[in-house]
Amino acid sequence: MSASPQPGDSESSTNEKATDEKVYGSQFWLAYVANFALVAANSLMYRFAELVAFLGGSEQAAGAIVGTGFAAVLFVRLYLGQGIDRYGVRTAWVISSLLFIAGSASLLFCHKVAAGLYVARILYSIGMSGMLTCSVVHVQDLVPPHRRTEAIGILGTSGFLAMIAGTNLGDGIFAIFPLGYMRFAVLSGTVAALGVFYLACVLFFMRGHVHVRLPNSPSAIKLLIHYWPGTVVAVAITVGMGFSLTTVFLTRFATERNIPGIRTFFTVYALVALTFRLPGTRWARTIGRPLTILIGLTGNALGCLLLPLVTHEWQFVLPAAACGFGHALLYPAVVSLGAGAFPRRYRGLATTLVLGLIEFGTAVSPPILGSIIDHWGFDKMFDLAALTVFCVMLYYAITKARQPDSDNDPEPEVLLDEPEMVAVPLSD
Repeated sequence: MSASPQPGDSESSTNEKATDEKVYGSQFWLAYVANFALVAANSLMYRFAELVAFLGGSEQAAGAIVGTGFAAVLFVRLYLGQGIDRYGVRTAWVISSLLFIAGSASLLFCHKVAAGLYVARILYSIGMSGMLTCSVVHVQDLVPPHRRTEAIGILGTSGFLAMIAGTNLGDGIFAIFPLGYMRFAVLSGTVAALGVFYLACVLFFMRGHVHVRLPNSPSAIKLLIHYWPGTVVAVAITVGMGFSLTTVFLTRFATERNIPGIRTFFTVYALVALTFRLPGTRWARTIGRPLTILIGLTGNALGCLLLPLVTHEWQFVLPAAACGFGHALLYPAVVSLGAGAFPRRYRGLATTLVLGLIEFGTAVSPPILGSIIDHWGFDKMFDLAALTVFCVMLYYAITKARQPDSDNDPEPEVLLDEPEMVAVPLSD
């Protein structure tokens, strides 16, 4: 005889349904579409190193420009998180989108490797990081704590689909337009147009948004020291290195080996990442985020080791699958684990600091990787990157990975000298 339903069962089912509607309502799916446009635009910029080469720059120069952009992002992040918490997501989102559009459009006026190219990349990078941060903060605010990893993961699936669209579009532009100014003008113009579409989406789904202002919050450095996320910091930096390896230098690697394009790599990468993103978020709840991170790092390391073996485009399949698998598991686990070390009232600052750690790896690694390529070639660069990932895996395995983990861990206590929230509605 089956047990009769209890009042609590009905209430739990109703609450769960309401939570699903809240998380995956119109605001979420509009943010999903906007994120698709942003990542598609960024995927077109995987060809940025080709632009630097066309303008007469070396691999190290390309790495230095990209690294400078992310270094500027790291500085801005010290204020971005506090700005989000104090003035609201919408304000920071709109400003970031405008910077992104200005940076990508400025590339149309760059005709040599000079200060203008650095400025354009800095504006682009700051705008991009702000847009991604605001998107993740917005989605986390829609969900209860135990579903943060899931929501970040589902939002990320739009990025994988966009990666396929963007890299195929980029290869198409390179196939249609011969080497010359017009090729890169079309590329940059398309990126700017997608940025305009993104801004329109943000203005639409954030209209009427009300923000509760947090006054006089402690400094970002003070909060980071007090709520230090732990050894996940090393993982975040390594994830950033992996992003710079594939998004900055893979196109130059393909050009050197006379491989027609990079669409095969990023199509397989995105499809595999898309396939494992939702299972990965479930693994994060069942086996824990630290072990999920170790599995993801294994995928990244194998991808680096397999890339030197590629001589034809179809051979990108295996390293792309390994890297995509690693990305699917790493990003949501690292972001939710790092941001979860902070109280909810500082979720904007927490998210921007954790993403900043990833960008620190993206800022520091390109000049180093580019210098290795200039002196010893792509093969040595991939091997050293794989060795770095294995070292971080070992470090993380003997520290955080041995500790219990749960998305339902109690929220950290606030600092004793932190001000109380002032519930003053401030229209964004």
